[in-house]
Amino acid sequence: MEELISRRETLRKGLAAASLLALMPDWALPAMAEDASDVPFTDIPNTFNPNNPNSTARLLDIRKIDGPITPKDQFFGTQHFNKPEIDGEKYRLKFTGLVHKQAEYSLSDLRAMKSTEIINGYECSGNSPRAMEGLCSNGRFTGVRLSSILKQLTIDPRAREAVFLGTDRGPLDIVFRQQTYKLEQQFGRSMTLENALKPDVMVAYALNGEPLTRDQGFPARLIVPGWYGVANVKWLAEVHLQEDRYLGNFQARWYRTLRGVGGTGEDADPETQWIETEVTRMHPKSVIARVRKTAGAHSILGFVLNDGTPLKSVEVQIDGGAWQPATLDKSNSRYSWKLFTYRWEGATPGEHTLVSRVTDANGVMQPEAAALKRKKTFLEDNGQFPRKVMIS
Repeated sequence: MEELISRRETLRKGLAAASLLALMPDWALPAMAEDASDVPFTDIPNTFNPNNPNSTARLLDIRKIDGPITPKDQFFGTQHFNKPEIDGEKYRLKFTGLVHKQAEYSLSDLRAMKSTEIINGYECSGNSPRAMEGLCSNGRFTGVRLSSILKQLTIDPRAREAVFLGTDRGPLDIVFRQQTYKLEQQFGRSMTLENALKPDVMVAYALNGEPLTRDQGFPARLIVPGWYGVANVKWLAEVHLQEDRYLGNFQARWYRTLRGVGGTGEDADPETQWIETEVTRMHPKSVIARVRKTAGAHSILGFVLNDGTPLKSVEVQIDGGAWQPATLDKSNSRYSWKLFTYRWEGATPGEHTLVSRVTDANGVMQPEAAALKRKKTFLEDNGQFPRKVMIS
């Protein structure tokens, strides 16, 4: 069931949720149990700084996850160009190209339309152990179905591609054969019109019940549940429908994954075929985020990110032993991140290695990191992420 709901439905669900709180695992609530304490990880680099002022990215410190929703002031963020300052009163979202009625909408116009909400958890396609898996978050977005707007404008039958252009822009080197051109470019991404018209794609103007911040794409942004962050265009300026594929830099060149199939996987092996694919839907990934000591045991806490496919299982392994089933949180929804817990009993003093893996309903299992060696590019790293803790 898609997690798209009206404002009235939001209120109804909120009241119903209050009666369900007692059924949720304790860690899904904001307050930590009085007898609980965090066990420190020993694999955190000394250089790790989630709020580095000199970085273009803001990381989520996953050790602080204490509930389903990421607070706005902790929500991860990154961008390629500038973070534009946009006057909300002057903002206009343009719809152009192969629509019979081209249009512009103000922020007030968007807010006046029938609204929907979705709980959406997603990550940057560059998220990996290098960032301590901190390029991800989970939030409640409010906005308007993109399909509702496009259908009002009447789509030309020739339209095949939806292009989303952000207000952010900057200089970029474009290489064509032996020539390099430094050009001012606008950030842009695209998808097939079929994908753009799916009912869970929205133009969002609020996060967690409040207007988007500048970091999160104020005044409005695209939300494409189940897709990597690059598809969720911030500071959305224009939606353009066209017949041909869009060949912008961040669609056709940068956001590609190169994998070796067959043969030995060596660069010079003629039996290895190198397959190039574009970055779109998230691959299933699980991450251990916290370990808590409670009376008589330890709780291993983590999250899953994926494309919305139902999950078959989440498992945890301690020190290379047997895989054990974890418990999924009742607050999880189709496109949210999926919180899980595992009760670890009998932990002995010393350093231990913990790892999790997820398997979806189609049998797709999160791979070991070694299985991704045939992937030449660093994007879409969903390998298992072993964590180390010290038990005193």
